Amino acid sequence: MADQELHTYELVYILQPELGEDEVLSVNERITQIVDDHSGDLFETEMWGRRTLAYPIKKQFEGHYVLQRLNMMPDGTEEVERYLRFNEDVLRFLMFRREG
Repeated sequence: MADQELHTYELVYILQPELGEDEVLSVNERITQIVDDHSGDLFETEMWGRRTLAYPIKKQFEGHYVLQRLNMMPDGTEEVERYLRFNEDVLRFLMFRREG
């Protein structure tokens, strides 16, 4: 897979509303570590804070929103998504590739 190149991705995830700032940062640090392990670069993180959801998710009406922009090899996205899928603090996430 030496011919793979870095792609730019955006990742948005919503965390449980009762989490403290340290717990939100812990999730952020773990994602950064996964990206680093796959020769990637997390170049921007926007903490949008606690916001009201448009509709309840897992019986929650609010959540902590985080947006991250990163460069990473395509095979690294599977591990990031696996981590988010099995983390009970994550209500929802969406990761997509940016073109250009």
